[in-house]
Amino acid sequence: MHVSGDTIAAIATPQGRGGIGVIRISGEAVPALLTPLLGKIPEPRYASFGGFLDQHGQAIDQGLALYFPAPHSFTGEHVLELHAHGSPVVLDLILERLIQLECRLARPGEFSERAFLNRKIDLAQAEAIADLIDSATASAARAAQRSLKGVFSDQIHALVEALIELRLLIEAAIDFSDEEIDFLTEAKVIDQLKALEQQLTSIKSLALKGQRLREGATLVLAGRPNAGKSSLLNRLAGEDRAIVTPIPGTTRDTLREAIQLGGIPLHIIDTAGLRDNATDPVEREGIQRTRAAITVADLILLVIDDNEATPDDALIDALPDGIPVILIHNKIDLSGRTPGRVISDEGIHVRVSLKSGDGIDDLFMVLADQLGIEPEQEGSFTARRRHLEALEAALSGVLGAQRECQAGSQDLAAEQLRLSQRALSEITGDFSSDDLLGRIFASFCIGK
Repeated sequence: MHVSGDTIAAIATPQGRGGIGVIRISGEAVPALLTPLLGKIPEPRYASFGGFLDQHGQAIDQGLALYFPAPHSFTGEHVLELHAHGSPVVLDLILERLIQLECRLARPGEFSERAFLNRKIDLAQAEAIADLIDSATASAARAAQRSLKGVFSDQIHALVEALIELRLLIEAAIDFSDEEIDFLTEAKVIDQLKALEQQLTSIKSLALKGQRLREGATLVLAGRPNAGKSSLLNRLAGEDRAIVTPIPGTTRDTLREAIQLGGIPLHIIDTAGLRDNATDPVEREGIQRTRAAITVADLILLVIDDNEATPDDALIDALPDGIPVILIHNKIDLSGRTPGRVISDEGIHVRVSLKSGDGIDDLFMVLADQLGIEPEQEGSFTARRRHLEALEAALSGVLGAQRECQAGSQDLAAEQLRLSQRALSEITGDFSSDDLLGRIFASFCIGK
């Protein structure tokens, strides 16, 4: 067990007044401070009611104390939790008393860091604690809970074990190549590598959905002035959030709105209409902000007036490469065309009337398809960008091992598998730099 020389304390509940405020203490000094702080030694893992005493034996407050002796606690150390009244003044007085008893204030995420160092949780589970606290939707909260229970980590550990086993067999075949020992044939090695490739691809797909559950997606509404972008924002938001008038250039700045679709938070940005002949300096600034917003989009909704005789080819060509685009043909109530979606060489088209609502259901279905939104799966979990990068590196290593095996370079294939193993181990923290750990835990709440 990792042993820290000091004892930490922090308020674990949000700032402000409330019915209850929780203070968490962890470290070697916890058994020694029980009597001076509580006037007794509470029975482990039972809630004990009593006073929280100052240096003169007077009660600062009274409430519940829960004592968890090491190693049977969240951090793996001796832990004490105090459930006091939620007054900031009272909680600060208790903290001052704990500092007198040789505790120090915890850094952000230090309790979870100690749990990780004592192997109570791995790094992906530690991150899931922060994701659960920060979850913006019910689906994200459930996915974070699955990650905390180890759904993601268990899959990573299984892959690491498979990589180690295959690498050891390849290395043994190299070391004993002159012996008459029946190791895996090259064909069987390739088969196992292809199976690992499929597993990594599947987990990477789930992780991408998990990242979207956690971070959401950014949708940018773009198009010519008066095409109906603000009307689209109001439709997506389910209420009037943007001013809609027949006057071109009404929207001068970017408007932002957050909604949920299939449990995924969507960050919608309504932008100023794009045109080359804008003379108003405020409108020109709005157009510059529009172009900047487009570059960070996960998906562009390009709104087109279905009654315009001139196509928006120039506008489409000006959009950045690599960002998917849905072409929304608005005002079909005037053009007379049928609502629905059409797939062409240009991309996905959806015909709608934002005024009447015709075609809106088709638009939501297209959005769900483009964003990979599916009914919530029991095996879903939250993931972060660094997890995706590690999975991509691991997949690259497995593909590299396949190429080296086919070229007859068994030693290079084993090295590729070692790199894959190392990449996956970074997810769970079995191999992680101190700098990475510092960045991860510094993003946590104090008291977690």
